[in-house]
Amino acid sequence: MVNKKHWVIWVSALTILLVFHIHGVAQTLSYPDPVTNPESTIMLAGEWMPENSHDINFSNLPRISSQHSVISDVRYAWGTKTNQHNYLAYHDGLFWAMWSDGPGLPREGLSAKEHREVVPGHDRPGQLVSYSTSKDGLVWSEPRNLAGSPDDGFGWIARGFWIRDGKLLALATRYNAPNYRGEGLQLHAFEMERQEPIFWKKLGVVYDNAMNNFPPKKLPNGEWMMSRRDSIGNVYMLLGGIKGFDKWESIPIINYEDKDMNAEEPYWLILPDNNLVAFFRDNKRSGFLFRAFSTDNGLTWSKPTRTNFPDATSKFSGLRLSDGRYVLVSNPNPKKRDPLTIAISDDGLVFSKMGYLVGGRHIDYPHVIEHEGNLYVAFGGAKQTVEVLKIPISELDKLNMHTYK
Repeated sequence: MVNKKHWVIWVSALTILLVFHIHGVAQTLSYPDPVTNPESTIMLAGEWMPENSHDINFSNLPRISSQHSVISDVRYAWGTKTNQHNYLAYHDGLFWAMWSDGPGLPREGLSAKEHREVVPGHDRPGQLVSYSTSKDGLVWSEPRNLAGSPDDGFGWIARGFWIRDGKLLALATRYNAPNYRGEGLQLHAFEMERQEPIFWKKLGVVYDNAMNNFPPKKLPNGEWMMSRRDSIGNVYMLLGGIKGFDKWESIPIINYEDKDMNAEEPYWLILPDNNLVAFFRDNKRSGFLFRAFSTDNGLTWSKPTRTNFPDATSKFSGLRLSDGRYVLVSNPNPKKRDPLTIAISDDGLVFSKMGYLVGGRHIDYPHVIEHEGNLYVAFGGAKQTVEVLKIPISELDKLNMHTYK
């Protein structure tokens, strides 16, 4: 006698395979699985999709309602200032935002007005980390300096908040400007010692020759894990963080000069079966995300495989919702960082819906968190604004792909 649960799973999988066949991709019929099929290319699927995901009309994706707020705006500086690398957290009754706040390099030949929507030169020496707080995620305090001034010729890059043992830590990477390649790369930690007035104490180096992408998350085995990129761009995972904020084992994933991709800005999630999935931006500009799996809590990983999920070669962020679904916020348009969208998946393997969040201009580097029935998405506008969207999770239930044309 066939188990009813297994029958439902088998029928669902068969339905997806038939949809893929209808859309002319019979060569990738098999559904992804961390154990049996880690090399599957399927990551985005649905009857609404064109045969080639690059042909999605991104501006016509169904809209998702939200509230919008601006945390910081330096467009008035006409390209001489930048805001980028946005992160959010909720701790001790407050929302916290942090970002890289640095000098900009105006683009040659552009007027002051034109600079408002054009990305200035960025990651210059002297870049700071700023932060702001909010009680509701929409009204924010004036920006303040978090990490202090960097050493001469260096800068700070904001790397997110880490709530460890009930304490709020802020992470920042020290880099040898004008980019993070080269000697002197270090990931540092700061601890919020008191809230009134807020004071940040420098803890020290988390890991040498390292820049993470997002702060650590807990693994099923209780350890922490976060990604690491070294001074030549090779990608690792750091495991540990239990015995100390600076106690880690570095696990190599892929070299930057891999023949198939230039891996950048990885992001990972825990799947329903407690296996792990990681996604990678490809700096070779294939226009697609790559994906790898781990079945042993991050100690080993499958070779990253190019998926059919489109990407603008930009940073992305995701999470598993409290209701079990997964979301991925990204710039999927391979031609430009516009718009910002949210994709939804039931299992973290294949995303079946995609909705439009904000666009009509250069938007990038999102970070999404969930709090009390809402999603909060921080993002940057032309690397000159730090903005946030508040999205009721109930709005995701209204997303209807039949309205896409």
